[in-house]
Amino acid sequence: MLKRYGMVASMSRRGNCFDNAVAESFFSSLKNELVNHCSFKTRDQARTAVFEYIEVFYNRQRRHQSLDYVSSLDYEREAGVA
Repeated sequence: MLKRYGMVASMSRRGNCFDNAVAESFFSSLKNELVNHCSFKTRDQARTAVFEYIEVFYNRQRRHQSLDYVSSLDYEREAGVA
């Protein structure tokens, strides 16, 4: 199916179970915190909600365990990156 739509699977070497750990964690959060609680009538509604979740909530407000319970934006500010 990937080939049919001109897509390439995102994988590295065989047997590396940690390749997609970060992406899997993000998508789990997205599903549990947004998608499973909403019913979208159109793709535009879904697209807008996902954009707002990522740009407004996930990156700027949500506290991340892996960042000592600060938001991504605050972590980058503290590190002098943002």
